[in-house]
Amino acid sequence: MNKRIYLSPPHVSGYEMRYVQEAFDTNWIAPLGPNVTAFEEELSEYVGVKHGLALSSGTAGVHLALRCLGVEQGDYVFCSSLTFAGSCNPILYQKAIPVFIDSEPESWNMSPTALEKALIWAKQENKLPKAVIIVDLYGQSADYERLLPICEHYGVPVIEDAAEALGASYRGKKCGTYGVYNIFSFNGNKIITTSGGGMILSNDHEGIEKMKFWATQAREPVRHYEHKEIGYNYRMSNICAGIGRGQLAALDKRISERKAVRQQYVEAFKNLPVEFMPILQKGSPNYWLTVLTVQENCRIRPENIMVALEEKNIESRPIWKPMHLQPIYQPYPFFSHTNQGSLGESLFMKGICLPSGSSMTCSELEKVIDTIMKIFHEG
Repeated sequence: MNKRIYLSPPHVSGYEMRYVQEAFDTNWIAPLGPNVTAFEEELSEYVGVKHGLALSSGTAGVHLALRCLGVEQGDYVFCSSLTFAGSCNPILYQKAIPVFIDSEPESWNMSPTALEKALIWAKQENKLPKAVIIVDLYGQSADYERLLPICEHYGVPVIEDAAEALGASYRGKKCGTYGVYNIFSFNGNKIITTSGGGMILSNDHEGIEKMKFWATQAREPVRHYEHKEIGYNYRMSNICAGIGRGQLAALDKRISERKAVRQQYVEAFKNLPVEFMPILQKGSPNYWLTVLTVQENCRIRPENIMVALEEKNIESRPIWKPMHLQPIYQPYPFFSHTNQGSLGESLFMKGICLPSGSSMTCSELEKVIDTIMKIFHEG
């Protein structure tokens, strides 16, 4: 059988084993250790934030951030609708009420128009949200120049979910710096991976220390095991952090490689009835995934493309199904960008994520391109 072409597989840099071997040589194979501390420091320095907290997942980071902001049962928390469930599931962990915000066409990220509508509604309800979770979708920054002043006007803190956007920037400033708390993911398909894991970055030293306490089972600093608060087993292992350090060393190279993949797709499909995810002029993405939409008047649909690719053992994926359409989240409020329906829903119906890995060979990329070209030429 042909070797499978994955959507976004891990790409080993060659530096990882140095740090992993150090962990074995020094017997730091349990959770925490020198690699964890160094990874927190190195990533914080790369992004330009003072403090980092390495965790078992990005979702754990969102959860701790919500708790640190005092989110409790019955509170509103606003969140981008076009995202992965990990962005909003922690809202329910805290028994709070999610309110979903539509995308805008310029970047596919949170719509400032929809956000303002939602905040006006919440103020009328006399119940402003405890936080707004803004997602940087598919490696591209949200339009913070427009979003942050709206949140500041209503006095609502921002959590930046930059899980997909490590290395991306907005107006020359890295993603992961725009919220009170900023979240990254190192899942196996991200631009760099620790095999699984995440990190919170923040300039709030006191908040980071409190979240570190909760993330290590909220154990009090006494000789015996003493617990006055509920805690979690959320910290990253020293082995995983070693992998992350090696991956981080190659991050800028990975961004360039993924950018080149996108450029080849754009050139190859320039005469097809498709449109690529727009690049926000104010920002520079990390090109984590190349995403396109098929024009509505075209006979070829995204499902036709995905089926044809799968027949060639090539992985692809629909665009995220918006959270407000998910069965578990349908009862909760949603605010659209326009009065003509949800932009996120339209993108979901028309969109497809293409293989975008930095380790994809020229022949593999040609195979993907040729398969898609054949669908349109024969369709």
